[in-house]
Parts: sequence; structure tokens; C-alpha cells
Amino acid sequence: MPDRPDTHTSAPSAAAGPAGALNDISAECVCFHLRKTARTITQVYDRALAPTGLRATQFTLLRVISRTSGLPFAALADMLGLERTTLTRNLRPLERDKLVRTFTGADRRVRLVSLTPKGERKLAGAESVWAATHAEITGRMGEGTWTQLQRNLSRTIAVGLAAAADQQ
Repeated sequence: MPDRPDTHTSAPSAAAGPAGALNDISAECVCFHLRKTARTITQVYDRALAPTGLRATQFTLLRVISRTSGLPFAALADMLGLERTTLTRNLRPLERDKLVRTFTGADRRVRLVSLTPKGERKLAGAESVWAATHAEITGRMGEGTWTQLQRNLSRTIAVGLAAAADQQ
């Protein structure tokens, strides 16, 4: 194996303080950086969507269900990159509020998910808020940056899926 330069950075000095430690962590750890990014952007969408009564995760679920109506539960979880238990937990308040319904398909072992008419109205009411927030975020980062970020994130997802498959 060829020699490689040491790419490990040492722990930050105490003089660097918390900000220095955070910079080192975010530079070293893909997971930390992506999760912090996701939390930050999710908070922006959550604040914007608050008047609609939806959280960003709920809006996303409603939107995906709307576009894939009647999709089997397991396929929906896979599409969203969620564990089935997480999807169940995220769907509970939407079912409680009568925005979605789950039902069995022709194969009684398969659960399907679809929007209710109330869910369709809720989603339609939130679309313009989401679109304005999306335009603000992408406008701030620049259209070219957003396009490149989409490509990079898609590639990152593919790398993560491959790594997860290798671990199984």
C-alpha cells in the first residue's frame, strides 16, 4: 500500500475554544456536517410552514404521498430513506388529523398510504409557503450552487447506500 500523508488532524487546542472544536468536527465528519445542514434548513422551513400547521417533515410526507398515491408502505419508507418504524411514527399525527389514511391493498399483507381530501387541501394551502421558502433559500445560495448541491447530495446518498449495503 503506498504511503499516504497523515490526513488526521489533531484535537483542537484549548485556546481554540468551542468554535475551533466545532470547525474541526464539521471539517472532519461528513455525518455531523450533513446533519447540521439538514437541521438548519429544516428549522427555516418549519418556521415558514408554522402558520399552515405543518412541519417540514409533514409537508414532505404529504407531498410525496400526493405524488405517489397508493404506494405500498415499505416502498414509501424506502423512497424517503426512512425505517418503517420512523415512517409509522411520522404518519401517526397525519392520520390522527385525518390528512392521510393507510389501508390494505389487494394483497392483505401490503399497507398502502394515500392523502384524504382534507390532506389534499392542507397540502395545497402549504404549497405556496413552501415555494416561497424554497425560492428564498435557493436565491440566497445562487441557482448554480443549488444545482451543483443537488448533484453532490444525490452522489452522497448513493455513496451512503453503497456503504450501508457493504456493512450488511
